[in-house]
Amino acid sequence: MRRLKNRAPRIERAGEWLYEAHRRGEPFAPLPAELAPQNAAEAYAVQGEYVGMRGRELGAVAGYKIALTTAQMRRRAGLEEPIAGDMLEKTILRTPARVRAADYQRLLVEFEIAVELGEDLPAVGAPYTREGVARAVAAVMPALELADDRNADYRALAQHPLMLIADNAWNEGAVLGEPVRAWQRIDLAALRGTALADGTTLGEGYGRDVMGHPFEALAWLANHLASRGLGLWRSDIVLTGSLVPSHFARAGERIRFETDALGRVELEVE
Repeated sequence: MRRLKNRAPRIERAGEWLYEAHRRGEPFAPLPAELAPQNAAEAYAVQGEYVGMRGRELGAVAGYKIALTTAQMRRRAGLEEPIAGDMLEKTILRTPARVRAADYQRLLVEFEIAVELGEDLPAVGAPYTREGVARAVAAVMPALELADDRNADYRALAQHPLMLIADNAWNEGAVLGEPVRAWQRIDLAALRGTALADGTTLGEGYGRDVMGHPFEALAWLANHLASRGLGLWRSDIVLTGSLVPSHFARAGERIRFETDALGRVELEVE
């Protein structure tokens, strides 16, 4: 079972409010006070309602993203730990991919290492360690996360920190590179990734920039989901966090993320 259904009317109304705000193209904003989540558990419950409504068009949950993997990012958002978001089946693309800038309010691209699971990581198996989750990884690949901040005012994020959780950490999908199944030969902590737009380097980062190692992020996610009574399942895709600062993509750009051992992933923005 993917998630536990929360039937509290206030939570359901909050999820519907958020879904309609997206549908109408409204800017990112806090929920009305009477619907606003009071804690992280309620925020994830709202996220579940919102994602469930989107799933009617975009398919089942097929993976997860991890956001706010650095202390600096968490301070900016007013949160004390990373957060998780769901990815829906029809939003996960393969390289080379193409999207339209007009389909987003403000398209945000992040440059990540993704994993594909080959074994389940159920809630009953927690707590998980980096070494434990590594045994469940079938493949590793470079990835671009597609997000939409809906023209958020970043100066005000910390005033309503739970909204970022409720709004599914802004996820709109991902573009995945070719899966590398012999990843055991690669030092993922030392892996270097370079982000480029139209051939111009945007930045570089290393696998260790994500909580010390991408599998530390994966272990965090498995334990986080277990605390909510959820698990990770075979074939799930997990985005482990951005190695390079996010890039606001523009129509006409060609965006690449190149790694020295996992290959590249490419996106054309129309």
